[in-house]
Amino acid sequence: MAKQNVAEQFVDILVRAGVRRLYGVVGDSLNPVVDAVRRNSAIDWIHVRHEETAAFAAGAEAQLTGRLAACAGSCGPGNLHLINGLYDAHRSMAPVLALASQIPSGEIGLGYFQETHPDRLFQECSHYSELISSPQQMPRLLQTAIQHAVGRSGVSVVSLPGDIADQPAPEQTASAAIVTSRPTVRPGDEELDRLVAMIDAADKVTLFCGSGTAGAHAEVMELAEKIKSPVGHALRGKEWIQYDNPYDVGMSGLLGYGAAYEATHECDLLILLGTDFPYNAFLPDDVQIVQVDIRPEVLGRRSRLDLAVWGDVRETLRCLVPRVRAKENRRFLDRMLRKHADALEGVVKAYTRKVEKHVPIHPEYVASVLDELADDDTVFTVDTGMCNVWAARYLSPNGRRRVIGSFSHGSMANALPMAIGAQFTDRHRQVVSMSGDGGFTMLMGDFLTLVQYDLPVKVVLFNNSALGMVELEMLVAGLPAYGTTNTNPDFAGVARACGAYGVRVEKPKQLAGALRNAFKYPGPALVDVVTDPNALSIPPKIKAEMVTGFALSASKMVLDGGVGRMVQMARSNLRNVPRP
Repeated sequence: MAKQNVAEQFVDILVRAGVRRLYGVVGDSLNPVVDAVRRNSAIDWIHVRHEETAAFAAGAEAQLTGRLAACAGSCGPGNLHLINGLYDAHRSMAPVLALASQIPSGEIGLGYFQETHPDRLFQECSHYSELISSPQQMPRLLQTAIQHAVGRSGVSVVSLPGDIADQPAPEQTASAAIVTSRPTVRPGDEELDRLVAMIDAADKVTLFCGSGTAGAHAEVMELAEKIKSPVGHALRGKEWIQYDNPYDVGMSGLLGYGAAYEATHECDLLILLGTDFPYNAFLPDDVQIVQVDIRPEVLGRRSRLDLAVWGDVRETLRCLVPRVRAKENRRFLDRMLRKHADALEGVVKAYTRKVEKHVPIHPEYVASVLDELADDDTVFTVDTGMCNVWAARYLSPNGRRRVIGSFSHGSMANALPMAIGAQFTDRHRQVVSMSGDGGFTMLMGDFLTLVQYDLPVKVVLFNNSALGMVELEMLVAGLPAYGTTNTNPDFAGVARACGAYGVRVEKPKQLAGALRNAFKYPGPALVDVVTDPNALSIPPKIKAEMVTGFALSASKMVLDGGVGRMVQMARSNLRNVPRP
C-alpha cells in the first residue's frame, strides 16, 4: 500500500471529524489537497466561483448542522478572499475549519510571488490560526485546530504550504478521540442561589432572549409561566423563542417592534438569556440586570450587571426553575402583552390597504406572501440591509424553520452563499435566499454554482435598484442620497441565460403565482421582484444615541410598520389576559 502524503492525511482527519464537504476554489498551492479530496469518497470538493462564498457556505452549513464545516483557499489572494465569510462564521459561533494554503515553505519571508502570512492575517477572526512548517507537525496541529473550532464554537485556520502538503505523511497520526461536540455547562450553586433570590425578590421580571436559547424553548416558557414574565428577543433569538410563546412581547433593537423595549425598561429585574445584544442604547441602566451565557468573555460587556451567570441557558434554567418561587401577580405581564398587541395593531394598517395595487410593489407585501407560501421547514438566508427588516418582521418562526443571516458581522452579499451551504445539507429541504439587488450583484457569479450543482435554491430578489439601508443612513445624517443607486439588468433574463428558472414580477397580482411556480421548479430559480425603494423602516423607540450608524429618517418618509402574522399571534396571546 502506497504511503500517504500530508494532503491525504489532512483530508482523512477532516473526514474523521465529520466534515463532508470542502468549499473553495482550486489553485496551485492547494492542488495536493484537492486531489486528495478527489480520491476520497467520504468527502466532496465544492467548487464555488469566489472564496468568500466558500466561507459563507461553510458557515451556514455549520449553523444548520451544528457540526464542523470546512473551506479552503489557495495561497495569497485565494485565501485572503475567505476572510469576510470567516469573520461572519466566527461572530456567528459557527464551527468552521479554514485551510489557507501557503507559498513554498522555503520561500516564506522572502517576498515571494503571492506571499502573505495567513497565520497572522486570520488571527482576529479565529480562535486558532497556525502555520504547518513540517509534515511531523500536521496531525497534532490539525487536531488542535479542529478542537478549537468545535470546542469554542468558531473558526480555526490552518496554513499549509503546497510543498509540505505533497510530502510523505509521518507515521504518527492524530488521536482517534477527536472532539466533535460540546458539553453542557451549568453554573455553580452560589450563582444559582443568588439568581433565585433576585427573582423571588423582584415584582416585575423580563426575560430577553438571544441565539443562546436554541434548544431551550420549553425551559424558557416554563420559567416565564412560573414567574409571570414577558419574553422579548433579539434578532438572532427570534427563530428560537418567538413561536408558541404566549409571553411574547416582540423584538428590541434597531429592527425591533412591539413592546420589548418597554418590557426591558419597566421591569425590576431584566434577565438576558444567551444574548450578546450589541446595542446597549436599547438596554436600561436603572434596573437590576442578570446575564446568563455559555461564553464568560461576553458577560457584562454590553451593560452593567448585578449578576453574571456562566452556563448553558438550557442547563441553567433546568437547575433554576424548580428553585424559584411561583408568582401569582401577572399585572406586569398582562400590561406588556396589551402594549405589544396595541403596538402591532398600530403599524399593521400601513400595509393592509391597497397593497395589491401598489406599484412598485411594497417589499413588506413580498415578505408577507413569501412567509405564507414557503414550507413549514424552509431555511431562509437573509441579506444584510432592508432584507433583515422584512425577515425580522414578516417571517413566522415555528420551531422548524431556520433564518440565517450576517446578523452579527453585518456583511453584504451573504444570502446567496449561505443558501448554497444550506442546500447542500439537504437537497430536499426548501431553501430561500432573500437577496437585495446590491448584495446579490456583489457575488452574483455564484448563482452559477447553483446551476453547476443543480441546487434547488430559490432566490427571491428584492430589487429596488438602490442600497436602501445606506440611503437611510444618509438621511439620518441630513445628507442627500449619493452613490446608492444601482443600474440593474433584467435579473430574470440573467437567470435564464445561466440555465436556471427566472421570472420578473412588477405587479402585486403576479407575485403569488410567480413564487408558487418557482417553488415547484425542481432546480435553481430566481424571482426578480421590482420593489418600492421608498419603503423604509425605523425602530419602535428612538433616542439620539441609538441612530449612530443606523437607518433613521427624520423626514418621516419612513413607514414604521408591517409585522405580518405577528399581529395574529399577539391577538391570540391576549386571550390569556383577564379583562380589566
